[in-house]
Amino acid sequence: MRLYGDKLFAPIDADLHLERVAGGNETEVYCTDDKRFVVKVKEESGGDLETALTEIRWLRETAEMYVDLLGDNHTIPSYFIVAKNGAGQIKPLIIQPYLLGAQALFDIEYEEMSRAERRQLAAQLRDIIKRSRHFYRETGKMPDLYGRKSASEAERRYRNRWWRFPNRVWSFVVQRNMLRAHNLMLAEDGRVMLVDYDPVRRGELYQKVYYTVRRILFWRDLGLIRLMEWTGVVWPRHK
Repeated sequence: MRLYGDKLFAPIDADLHLERVAGGNETEVYCTDDKRFVVKVKEESGGDLETALTEIRWLRETAEMYVDLLGDNHTIPSYFIVAKNGAGQIKPLIIQPYLLGAQALFDIEYEEMSRAERRQLAAQLRDIIKRSRHFYRETGKMPDLYGRKSASEAERRYRNRWWRFPNRVWSFVVQRNMLRAHNLMLAEDGRVMLVDYDPVRRGELYQKVYYTVRRILFWRDLGLIRLMEWTGVVWPRHK
């Protein structure tokens, strides 16, 4: 376990030290000592109070939109605050319940699940795809059901460098699918939960291409879900 200390955590932790448990494309994720909450920090966001408040309102509005889309069965609550870090920057923080015992779909060994469990999982994923498609037709947007993972902040920054763009495209189009998602988690009660509600930050043209490709890739995902449901086989396989 590696603890990270910062004044940023003062609103939620008395000793200012939290354990890093995950990281994504833009976010560092920590958990509280009692394993009750995760704290998501947007490392490249914020700076001054006005900027941080503008950011947090946008994040909250986007999260509310996607919670309405997927409903309580597939979403978790998010709480939004701003706090000052040790460098004097004001950052937006997102606080969510820690899903004890839940697994990211990326980590699941589907072959070890029963046929009934796979059927239940497949039905939920099809419902999420159906809702996301409908929402795209209505708004031109969709939640990120896939996500990325980094082992450290240094790795996250490395992967986001401009010359790594071909690798990101390969991962986006080929390697990432719903059954190997980081943003979807299977809870102990069998529900599939979306845990990330970030908006796409790029311009309109980028968003148009991004969402169009994602919509097309749903056809691939439906085929992979069907294969998983009947055989337990998932690509890419775990090493």
